[in-house]
Amino acid sequence: MTKSFDIAVIGAGVFGAWTAWHLARRGQRVLLLDAYGPANSRASSGGESRIIRMGYGADEIYTRWSQNAYAQWQKFFASSEHRDLFYKTGVLWLAAEHDQRVRDSAITLKRCGVPFEQLDRSALEARYPQIGLGEIAGGLLESESGVLMARRAVAAVVEDAMRSGAEYRTAAVATPRSSGGKVVSLKTSSGESIIANTFVFACGAWLGKLFPDVLGGRIFPSRQEVFFFGIPPGDLRFSPPALPTFLFQEELSYGMPDLESRGLKIALDAHGECVDPDTQSRIVSPKAIDEIRAHVARRFPALRNAPIVETRVCQYENTSSGDFLIDLHPEMDNVWFVGGGSGHGFKHGPAIGEYVAARMLDNAAGEPRFSLATKDVVQRRAVY
Repeated sequence: MTKSFDIAVIGAGVFGAWTAWHLARRGQRVLLLDAYGPANSRASSGGESRIIRMGYGADEIYTRWSQNAYAQWQKFFASSEHRDLFYKTGVLWLAAEHDQRVRDSAITLKRCGVPFEQLDRSALEARYPQIGLGEIAGGLLESESGVLMARRAVAAVVEDAMRSGAEYRTAAVATPRSSGGKVVSLKTSSGESIIANTFVFACGAWLGKLFPDVLGGRIFPSRQEVFFFGIPPGDLRFSPPALPTFLFQEELSYGMPDLESRGLKIALDAHGECVDPDTQSRIVSPKAIDEIRAHVARRFPALRNAPIVETRVCQYENTSSGDFLIDLHPEMDNVWFVGGGSGHGFKHGPAIGEYVAARMLDNAAGEPRFSLATKDVVQRRAVY
C-alpha cells in the first residue's frame, strides 16, 4: 500500500528543512525530499558558513525576522549536541561618511532593541588596525550577531525533524501536474509516486526549472564566487575576537574571520551571471581571482600576498526585489512556493518555517511583500 503524507516538502536546504521541522513539531505527517541531499554542494545552503545579522537599513521587517530567527537558532543549538554551529563573532558594518543605509540601520536597530555599538574612524583605527579603512568614516558593530555553520546546521535541523516524525528521502521530482486545480501526487525520477495533501516547493534555484511557466522569469539564479585566504603562521589578527565578521556596505563585499582554521572568508556580494544550478562550473574564474585579490590587498594589506587556500562557487536565487517568495501557486491550490532567499535568506530559516506552518495550518495572514504578485521579471534589487 502506498503511503500518503499530510505535507511533502521538496528541497532540504535551510527553508525546506525548517519548514519540515515546524510542521512535524505541529503533528503533521511530513515527507522531506531533496534531489541531492540536505544542504548539498550544489545548494545555496551548502556552504560552510553564513552570516546572521540584524541590520537591514530601514527595512524593519527583516530586522524583526532576523531577531525571531536568531532566538530560534539559539534555542535549537542550546537544546542539542550542536552547540558549535554558531560563532558569536560580532558583525561590523563599515561605511563612508554619507552612507545612508548604515545610518538607517542604527535607527532601526535601536527601535527594535538590538544591541550595537557605533564606532567613529579613530575607534576603528584603534580596535581594528588590520583593516585598510581608506575612505571608511565609521562603523556599526552588532555585538551579538555572528556566523552560522550552514551545511552542518541544516543537516542538524533535518535530523531533528526526523526525530519529530518527519521522513526524509533523496529523490528528484518532476514538474507537478494538477487535476481540478490540485496536485494529487508527484512522480520521482525513479518512478515512485509521492502522495500528499499539500506540496511545498522550497527548492531554491530550481524553482524556475520546475515551474518555468510561472517562475521561469521571476527567479534569477546568479553565480557567486567565494574565497578563503590563508592566514600567516601564528597570526591571530584575523581570528575572533580580534576580527569580527565584516561588511563593506558601499562595496557590496562581506567576509568572516578565520573560523575553524579555514582562513579569512571573503566575497563580493554583487550579483553574478545568471546560471543553471545543475550545470554551472564550480571552478572560480581568473577574473574573480584578480578582483578579490585587489580587494583584499586594499582592505587587508597584510594578506596582500596570502595564498588562496579554498574557493567555492554557489548561487543565489534572487527575486526581482530581494524579497522572499512565499505564496500559493496561482493555479494549484495545494502547492506552495517557498524561496527567493536572494543571498540574505539563510539566517531567516527558522522564521520562514514558522511562517509557512502558520499560513498553512492556522490560515495566518500573509505578508504582501512575499507574494507572487510582487515578483517582477526585471531585477530591481531593494533588499541587502
